[in-house]
Amino acid sequence: MNLSERLNDDMKQAMRSQEKFKLSAIRMIRASIKNQEIDLKRPLDDNEVLDIISREIKQRKDSLQEFKKAGRDDLAKDVAAEIEIISVYLPQQLTEDEIKEIVQQTIAETGASSKADMGKVMSALMPKTKGRADGKLVNTYVQQFLQ
Repeated sequence: MNLSERLNDDMKQAMRSQEKFKLSAIRMIRASIKNQEIDLKRPLDDNEVLDIISREIKQRKDSLQEFKKAGRDDLAKDVAAEIEIISVYLPQQLTEDEIKEIVQQTIAETGASSKADMGKVMSALMPKTKGRADGKLVNTYVQQFLQ
């Protein structure tokens, strides 16, 4: 079962069990997927769906930080719950140690030695961590190791 089918099935299950909040979160993700399919005029594969889910989670994490800064705990709680629901569809996340190891391997593979080589390292690294690690965290480790 691909990711789109899984989202459909989970949406139907949320309807049956009357989980309104979960249903709403899944519908938002499906709407983003459908919009992308309309733009591309073709169905999306799992990697493209994964990209959309990652982007949606990133947007919600950014919103969560802003709500916490503004003292809006009610909205922060809702966004955190949405992140939890949507995160189920991402692959198993890498630990910080695993990310550090992958970053060091990629730096060695690319022969990078300074921050000027950061673009080369990131372009080789991101496909390895796609959907399994936060890009900001990966970027931070690359900067640390290239100093």
